[in-house]
Amino acid sequence: MGPAETESRRSRDIGVGCLTAVAGFFSGAMFAVLIAKIVGSVRGCAAGTEGQPCDWHLYAGAGALIGAVSLPSVVLWRLRRTEGPPPDSERG
Repeated sequence: MGPAETESRRSRDIGVGCLTAVAGFFSGAMFAVLIAKIVGSVRGCAAGTEGQPCDWHLYAGAGALIGAVSLPSVVLWRLRRTEGPPPDSERG
């Protein structure tokens, strides 16, 4: 594997990681707010003036952090797993 190929993979990984971090951030936050809505209804917490669940910002923050870390991790792990081992240049 030459330096150009290593640089190409590194650039790809950075690009994919950044895009999936943004997607994971927002999707994790939205999913966590859904969980906050369910927890709020089970606890009997009254919704805000515009229908937002109780403590939604705490759930959204935690979900955003989890999503921003977990989605890029899984995607990059899968990309590296499907590539397979590098070709062995000593074999004929």
